[in-house]
Amino acid sequence: MPIALYGGTFDPIHHGHLILARDAIEQLGIDRVIFIPAAISPHKLDCAPSPAALRSAMVAAAIAGEERFAQDDLELHRAGPSFTVETVEEIRRRHPGETVVYLIGEDNVAKLETWHRIGDLRRLVEFVVFGRGANLVPHGLRTLQRRLDISSTEIRERIARGASIRYLVPEPVRELIEHHHLYQQQTALP
Repeated sequence: MPIALYGGTFDPIHHGHLILARDAIEQLGIDRVIFIPAAISPHKLDCAPSPAALRSAMVAAAIAGEERFAQDDLELHRAGPSFTVETVEEIRRRHPGETVVYLIGEDNVAKLETWHRIGDLRRLVEFVVFGRGANLVPHGLRTLQRRLDISSTEIRERIARGASIRYLVPEPVRELIEHHHLYQQQTALP
């Protein structure tokens, strides 16, 4: 059975991420989904994410007890931008012979051709797109369709204006956000 890699800043991780990862397991016959928090997203260089240790802790809290979800912080231990192709090469070294699926959001499809060493990456993984809306642009990639309107941006905005995020993130993630006073000031992070 293939493994799936799910990268992102996860700033913060939310129920939408978890629902989509579960959909991948159930609909694609995936053995496990490995969440990989990015240290520095090459597509968000102008926006500093929350501290890596806190984002890692939020992912760990969100997936605790889910035996088919795992976390790998390899990008957090590399200097510079987190290039997906380097991450995939390392995962394939660790898991030789396994089929690797890379999960991306529908919002990443338009800029996929700008990813570092995209030709190599396309040979190493099968991309699967999480289609979140009704107006999916045709792209030729395998797609899992689910209408979800939860985003990390919305969660950060809600916190900055003092609104509740209950039911948008797992309770342990909400507790970490509150304890560390994350997102109190509105940021430009997408």
